[in-house]
Amino acid sequence: MPLDGIFVRALTSELSGVLKDARVNKIAQPEKEEILISFKTLSGLKRVLLSGSASLPFVFLTEENKPSPMTAPGFTMLLRKHIGNGRLLDVRQPGLERVIDFCFEAPDEMGDLTEKHLIIELMGKYSNIILTDGSGTILDAVRRVPPSVSSVRTVLPGKPYFIPETQGKRDLLSESPEDFLGQLLPTDTLEKALSSHYTGISIPSASEMLYGAGLDGSRFVSSLSEEEKEAFGSAVFQWVQKIREADFTPEAVMSGRAPLAFSAMPLPSYAGKADPAISTRRYDSPSALLKQYLSEKNTSVNMRQRSQDLRKILQTLIERASKKLDLQESQMRDTEKKDKLKLYGELLNAYSYTLPSGEKSVTVLNYYTNEDLRIPTDPELSPAENAKKYFERYGKLKRTAEALESLIPETRSELEHLKGILVSLDLSTDPETLTEIREEMAESGYVRRQSGKNGRKAKITSSPYHYRSSDGFDIYVGKNNLQNDRLTFRFAEGNDIFMHAKKMPGSHVIIRTEGREVPDRTYEEGGALAAYYSAGRDSEKVEIDYVLKKEVKKPAGAKPGFVVYYTNYSLIGIPDISGIERIR
Repeated sequence: MPLDGIFVRALTSELSGVLKDARVNKIAQPEKEEILISFKTLSGLKRVLLSGSASLPFVFLTEENKPSPMTAPGFTMLLRKHIGNGRLLDVRQPGLERVIDFCFEAPDEMGDLTEKHLIIELMGKYSNIILTDGSGTILDAVRRVPPSVSSVRTVLPGKPYFIPETQGKRDLLSESPEDFLGQLLPTDTLEKALSSHYTGISIPSASEMLYGAGLDGSRFVSSLSEEEKEAFGSAVFQWVQKIREADFTPEAVMSGRAPLAFSAMPLPSYAGKADPAISTRRYDSPSALLKQYLSEKNTSVNMRQRSQDLRKILQTLIERASKKLDLQESQMRDTEKKDKLKLYGELLNAYSYTLPSGEKSVTVLNYYTNEDLRIPTDPELSPAENAKKYFERYGKLKRTAEALESLIPETRSELEHLKGILVSLDLSTDPETLTEIREEMAESGYVRRQSGKNGRKAKITSSPYHYRSSDGFDIYVGKNNLQNDRLTFRFAEGNDIFMHAKKMPGSHVIIRTEGREVPDRTYEEGGALAAYYSAGRDSEKVEIDYVLKKEVKKPAGAKPGFVVYYTNYSLIGIPDISGIERIR
């Protein structure tokens, strides 16, 4: 969900409540397009981090003091000059625009108090941080926009500041329900009626409003009955009333541990989804939500970028192994006719002295079934020569089948191993796990090993996930195949419980029993972890095998993570781990 005008209103309300009348203590520019301002307030030191980045604009309160460059950039020096000893008069948002205006009162060079505005625009690729004087003249910006870049609005010192035209959009907060309903266009869909004609209303926010009214956003206004129109207006203005009263409930939606969406309002449409991987989190403030959401989003994006080379290699290898397996299985199916060729050869040999030459086929008695059998023959060859030809074809197919009997399991094992590595890569959340996955691929010859300092093997510090069940049992989950082996065969004890998703790649899960009887609830939570950390994590249910660890064996020469067990129990795992306590 985008950072829309409603969430910006929640941020503005929070910032105004915390910072109004605070004095500027320090201004820094830790990144090229980031500004960190420290304020002195009655409740202590407060920091605000602003980003005008086109890819990730934001503003939120933070306790973190990020390091600054040794030499302050020019924009930082300008800010220190104009608002460095100023008092924050107010934090404003024009309508529901994605704009926050920090209004300062600060002494000028003559010591007279003047008004200055630090304006952050949270508008995607048009985002910026702009300093203006009291009359609205631009003093400078973190990113200047010359006429050659934008013919609509230039952002340069001396130019007047204005918010770009919003295509005639209206302000929902200034309208009544009657005005709103009276201006609906019959040819608009319900989503468009909100997002296209009103400032700051994103399509996801419009969808949530409509969800509250039980209406489909793709419906046209003309299709609504009067009762449905009233329900539409009522649902929209329930949100409007909460926005006017600053009654916000910041909420983020997670798909597993990956951030999916966020809003200043509850998101009931996600809570209504049947996907067990979807969960929601509520926060005390929009700053707390945005800070953690962006942190996890950055982690997710960074991990995806850092693993991109491995992912590309794996996908290529998986595609190659799949084609190889298909070809081998097709060849094995072709060898199924070898016994028929052998029979043809035997019968032609047996009856060769009675069979005529120069025929395209002959019919003989099959003495195995006591039935006549028609055998195709080459008219250029004698019956004995035809028999020899059939035996040669039989021998070739027999040798092919014997070779494929060992090659097919090897290829299938390699394919499952590669898919297992890819699942581990999808589940990885830290650089140490990536290092271990890369090491596993190097050991298998898929990539070149990366050496550490002095040419030594890179040190691996990754540890299994550690959870604790509701009954107090420690549960450990391997992050990759190498770790799965160590967890099962070095860490786990004989009477611990081993769990794994049935017939699909996934993590080894170990429940430490310490001689105690394991309750059903702990089995269910262990099964949930095995389901979640598997290729079936997006499924509604996953079948889970479980067995005493002492029953689990690793065949000689088997690939990392591969185990066998001959007796086991099964349960159905629901891949929802939101209620399980994570220790590490």
